[in-house]
Amino acid sequence: MKPSQLFRSLRSRNYRLYFTGQSISLIGTWMQRMAVSWLVYRLTHSSLMLGIVGFAGLIPSMLFSPYAGTLSDRHSRYRILLYSQIASMLQSGVLAAIVLLKYYNITAIIALAAAQGVINAFDTTSRQSLMVDLIDNKEDLPNAIALNSSMVNLARLLGPAFAGIILSTFGEGICFLIDFLTFIAVIVSLLMMRLQLIAPPKTDTNIWQGLKEGYAYLQQSPKVRSAIMMLSASGIFLMSFNTLTPVFAKEVFGGDAETYSWFASITGLGALSSAIYLAGRKPGKDLLTFIGIAALVFGISVVAFSRVTSLPLALLFIMLSGAGMMAQVAATNTYVQTNVPGHMRGRMISYYAMAFQGTLPIGNLLTGLVAHRIGAPLTVSLQGTAGIICAALFIWGVYRHRGANTETKPRLEYSDIV
Repeated sequence: MKPSQLFRSLRSRNYRLYFTGQSISLIGTWMQRMAVSWLVYRLTHSSLMLGIVGFAGLIPSMLFSPYAGTLSDRHSRYRILLYSQIASMLQSGVLAAIVLLKYYNITAIIALAAAQGVINAFDTTSRQSLMVDLIDNKEDLPNAIALNSSMVNLARLLGPAFAGIILSTFGEGICFLIDFLTFIAVIVSLLMMRLQLIAPPKTDTNIWQGLKEGYAYLQQSPKVRSAIMMLSASGIFLMSFNTLTPVFAKEVFGGDAETYSWFASITGLGALSSAIYLAGRKPGKDLLTFIGIAALVFGISVVAFSRVTSLPLALLFIMLSGAGMMAQVAATNTYVQTNVPGHMRGRMISYYAMAFQGTLPIGNLLTGLVAHRIGAPLTVSLQGTAGIICAALFIWGVYRHRGANTETKPRLEYSDIV
């Protein structure tokens, strides 16, 4: 495929600004995530505490995402995104300050993780539902979503690599400070945009009624619902295994912060490769089957990672897990955005966000609790097995209903999305 086709959505000025600002900011975000996990494990040496911090940082997505999705359907998604980025910058600044001042208080770290989780609930729904408004040619939407995934995973590759060096040399505080500074790029890029947004339709119904409408629409769209449920299962059973990678780095493979950074970076490499493949994939392919196969690859890779004792093999399997995870996440995002009408997009993206991020806290907490009892390797092996079973059932359901029109409405054209 020609590079011009692979990067075709970057022809849109607003999306190009968004892509540039987010690329810089997300490197800092991944540095912060790495540093928080390493700081917590260094201070507590507890798998359970890693699970609790992960739970605190992600449970707000489950609680607030439906509300945030309804809000983004009724108000300016652009303004919600801008305010959420400013709030994230302040959160990073506070975290940097307490660590640089050596105020090592685990309660404060948990509280700041929870605050970031609340911000992310509004950030994710507004950012994803704004995507279609950033591109000039609406047929470039799948490419824009895939490039967005590529950007996230390039940051996931580079951020942990930088974090591993900085953690070993300067400590966690500098990672948090860099994250604080990188938000300048995304805020400036948002302020430079020239958006001509259609005002959301005025309605007399309250937000809770809007939530009911979103749930009713989801109930009438079984294919969209099944894709979101499969992502939820992966969030609970598979994605949460990353909570224990500090334990694998230090106790299973006898490494340090740099070893931990290898796990995160190589996961990002696999995810980036998958996202690039999706960016060049032609629209109209069978995304539901693709979602199931990606989830199956994810589960098999997680089981293999938990069983090996060789670090090179562990890196290989964790790279494959990253590829499977990102393929499933990005394909689900594309399927949801191209199969719902514009006035429902925010609410459906909120359910997607709940599946992607909202189930992770449950998985993180369960992972920490189980690993505390039976150890990290066996816990991860059980997680992967559960993920494989869910993926197999999903694929069976797709083939069972193939050829039957299970949606109450025909598939939307791109002209219906806006």
